[in-house]
Amino acid sequence: MHTILLGSSSPSRKQLLMDAKFSFRVIGHSADETACDWGQPLQKLVESIALSKMEHVDIRPGKTGGYCFVLTADTLSQDSQGVISGKPLDREDARTKLKAARNGMYTGTAFCLDRRVWHNNAWRVDKRIVRFVGAQYTFVVPDEWIETYLDASLGLNASGAIAIEGYGGLFLQEVQGSYTTIVGLPLFELRQALTEIGFF
Repeated sequence: MHTILLGSSSPSRKQLLMDAKFSFRVIGHSADETACDWGQPLQKLVESIALSKMEHVDIRPGKTGGYCFVLTADTLSQDSQGVISGKPLDREDARTKLKAARNGMYTGTAFCLDRRVWHNNAWRVDKRIVRFVGAQYTFVVPDEWIETYLDASLGLNASGAIAIEGYGGLFLQEVQGSYTTIVGLPLFELRQALTEIGFF
């Protein structure tokens, strides 16, 4: 099987790929997420961030005729008032986000998948797939549990401070849609895209 070059440092995305038995290697990127237009609807925003990451990935030089598969992604949440948020700025921001989540949340993950070929001393995009997947859910952390949740989960490093996997499963009341989208990478759609792009 080929190896995915993952342009993401997200522990949740790495765990999802490991659980799915994919071979992957983490690579860096220099994208500035704040430079994207945060006035866009959620789908357009997460797609633009995933694309920005793809345009700024750091891939080692290849050999003539060589090819590689590159994956970037982004996840953002939107509360019942329509406020879009990413990772919490600090612990206080995380508390605010968790309280807003009690009324229901919508999370969207977009990924960008490239098949690239090494040509004329540079990586060229041979084929690109961009997909967006959304899911609705209810995540309820009572006030008396918030500090414990933040200490025991990945919430401080997750969109909307919500990490539904692991310890966070104690507070996930309901999901409508893709569970892995909320975690950070929709695996069903990723498998489809990898098939389309010739990965398998």
